[in-house]
Amino acid sequence: MDDLHDSDSSSVWAIFSDLMAALVGILVLVLVWVIGIQLELSQSLEEEKARRVAEEQRRQALEEALADPLASGRVTFRDGRIGISGSVLFQLNSDQLQPEGEELLRDLAKPLQVFLDQHDELLMVSGFTDDLPIQRGNRRYQDNWGLSAQRALTVTRTLINQGMPADQVFAAAFGPHQPVVPNDSDTTRAQNRRVELTTVPRQGAKVSTAQHASQAEGADGNG
Repeated sequence: MDDLHDSDSSSVWAIFSDLMAALVGILVLVLVWVIGIQLELSQSLEEEKARRVAEEQRRQALEEALADPLASGRVTFRDGRIGISGSVLFQLNSDQLQPEGEELLRDLAKPLQVFLDQHDELLMVSGFTDDLPIQRGNRRYQDNWGLSAQRALTVTRTLINQGMPADQVFAAAFGPHQPVVPNDSDTTRAQNRRVELTTVPRQGAKVSTAQHASQAEGADGNG
């Protein structure tokens, strides 16, 4: 009987040992998995932190490059976008650059080119209008799409004429879309009539160029 009891006890202890070993193995696997997740999260956080630091340094560098135009109040700088009032560049419903606008673009061209060269980026010139339809009798444009596109092209060509390489700049048109403020008064509509200059990475610019080229084809002839 004692031998049988000892045998049963040994079997129970063997099973218990196997279960404990299995449990320890599972706990080790879980621990390794948790450590792996923590390392992944830590790496992701470090990468995100580095990205934000680089973006902030990039923004500060661009702001420093545009110190004079910003100080004079001729341009605005918000969320990495350089804004120029449409009234500074063009008369209402016109795509012909005014002398004041040409002078401003001449002042912007050199610091922008230096920044683009240093950061290997491109410049996107975006045209925007208010929500009012093109004035009657204006046969040049059917609606605001065409007007915003031509204004963006006018600014783009002017920057190129001022010495910016043609492969560093491209144009995009947004028409009355993406206003910065609601179009509910003459004052706010004047704010929405604008041109924005935005620096973009070369890889991202290829995608943006294709997208806006497609939009321009679909909206050909708009004002």
